Amino acid sequence: MKVIVQKFGGTSVATPDVRAKAVQKVINARKSGYHPVVVVSAMGRNGAPYATDTLIALAKNEHVDTHPRELDLLMSCGEIISSVIMVNALRAKGYEAVALTGGQAGIITDNNFGSANILRINPDRIYMYLEMGKIPVVAGFQGVTEGGDITTLGRGGSDTTAAALGKALSASFVEIYTDVDGIMTADPRLVPNATVLKHLTYSEVFQMADQGAKVIHPKAVEIAMSCSIPLIIKNINGNGPGTIVSSYDEGNYAQDTEYDPNQVVTSISHMLNRTQVLIENVNPEFQNIILSRLAENGISIDLINVFPDKMIFTIDGNDADKAKSIFEPLMCRYSMIHNCSKISAIGNRMRGVPGVMARVLKALVKNQIQVLQTADSHTTISCLIKGEDTAKALMALHDEFKLHAR
Repeated sequence: MKVIVQKFGGTSVATPDVRAKAVQKVINARKSGYHPVVVVSAMGRNGAPYATDTLIALAKNEHVDTHPRELDLLMSCGEIISSVIMVNALRAKGYEAVALTGGQAGIITDNNFGSANILRINPDRIYMYLEMGKIPVVAGFQGVTEGGDITTLGRGGSDTTAAALGKALSASFVEIYTDVDGIMTADPRLVPNATVLKHLTYSEVFQMADQGAKVIHPKAVEIAMSCSIPLIIKNINGNGPGTIVSSYDEGNYAQDTEYDPNQVVTSISHMLNRTQVLIENVNPEFQNIILSRLAENGISIDLINVFPDKMIFTIDGNDADKAKSIFEPLMCRYSMIHNCSKISAIGNRMRGVPGVMARVLKALVKNQIQVLQTADSHTTISCLIKGEDTAKALMALHDEFKLHAR
């Protein structure tokens, strides 16, 4: 049995017209000899009646502090509604389908409400429906605890559902349908000449997502990578090939017409609303106390540089006031630069290649962009800049590494 998983995001099931396109993608898979398992998100985005954010607002309007268990129960409704509507649309076309909650699909999670982790999946019920010739339509973003409580998987959780089901069902591949043509070299809203990438490695996509690109949830990439199931990101509104995410070496890469051994950078991503924090006149012991307090208060740090008497790092701008409330009782000497952006050049082939950082800095300096801080790894070079320079920096690096010419 050749199984594939097809995931449709909120904008891909939001209206009758676009749902008809999603239904046709499922029918095409059946006609191609596959047994599709469908995963759906809640319909639409914030403001739409069944969107997740709308449901959250509904609860908070009644009482600001909804318990996480009850909030998960409410948030799961959007995907359940989508699954029923999708089943009806498939049946209207003559295809038997069955709607399943995450729990009914066999997805067992821990009890970390709001951001649950999948412990295991029992796919027996899905296989039963597939053998009956039915198309399972699974509510994404959710599972159930051992005790029967409904949980949600956090933002992007439907991607995680799709990848996890793909692994449990030994799927041939997982298709992620969205409203863009695939993963792009940069955000096209800020870089007009950004292009679609035909082929990426799991690690490149993971880095892109981790560095701010809104492509696919990192958990989904990790799951797919763990079992080498290809992910294909496609546009619901077209028939283009999209972006294939898989593992490959240069031998496989060479078969791709866009392979260029000198193309060390694959994409440029960015993260907005970063705040740079400088703490001075603190010894290593006191530095550890500060870092521990930040962690205890759920403040994640990035781009950290530690010196014997000071340290510098970035945090989410939304956490700046909370960080101040930690520093001030400790009598820290600190300063902050708000409204910064983190710009990252990503590429597996920059590993061991000298001069990439020099090219990044040269391109930014040439465009009168001040670099406040840098960090690098084998596959990523990141620079912190002022927020107002974001678009200019993205275009400068996009041009420097000729990503528009792919």
